[in-house]
Amino acid sequence: MIIRRASYDDISAMVNLLNELFTIEDDFVIDGEKQSRGLKLLLDIPNAIVLIVQECDSVIAMASVQPLVSTAIGETVGIIEDVVVTGSYQGRGIGKALIEALIGESEKAGLKRLALGADQRNLTAIAFYQKQGFTASHMGLMYYLPLVP
Repeated sequence: MIIRRASYDDISAMVNLLNELFTIEDDFVIDGEKQSRGLKLLLDIPNAIVLIVQECDSVIAMASVQPLVSTAIGETVGIIEDVVVTGSYQGRGIGKALIEALIGESEKAGLKRLALGADQRNLTAIAFYQKQGFTASHMGLMYYLPLVP
């Protein structure tokens, strides 16, 4: 198992992982073209962190951190998104290793806090994040869509 930075060559495999993720998160619509476009945009951000887990020639997991400025703490922070381990590899410590790698890369990048959103109905995911040291917040995600049709 190798954890490494994602490249454009990994986009197709990452789209497949996002399809798995979006089947359990009904806030999102599976659209390979949009997900591919979004991944390209993400990979174009110089200080974004996009990691994949590769076993042999297969991409089996992914996660990303996008930087932004927090006026609350006056520092650059990160938002974790798209954490997914393909179904047949879940329960093997891969997600834990991926989150640890994301935290390490975020520390190297100078990020002062990490946040993530989790489907409140996905109690397994919430318990997993809590085991990794994340704590619940009173802040909830809300969406305003679309800004441009």
